[in-house]
Amino acid sequence: MEGYSLIGILIIGLIAGWLGGKIMRGGGFGFIGNIIVGVIGAIIGGFVFSKLGIAAGGTLGTLLTATIGAVILLFVVGLIKKA
Repeated sequence: MEGYSLIGILIIGLIAGWLGGKIMRGGGFGFIGNIIVGVIGAIIGGFVFSKLGIAAGGTLGTLLTATIGAVILLFVVGLIKKA
């Protein structure tokens, strides 16, 4: 998420966290929770994409990366909660 202001990171994190919750059929985590899930998801998504050799640029690519990372995060959290 290089080149984005703090506000930009928070907005992308909020949207990605909300989308991740919808994809994983969650009820949402509230404003702050969605931002946290989205920002952590962006880190996870960036790591996974770099390992796979995928580059997603621009705002839409960053949002896609963060959303996929948020889905991965929520999936893993769901597995841990079931155990």
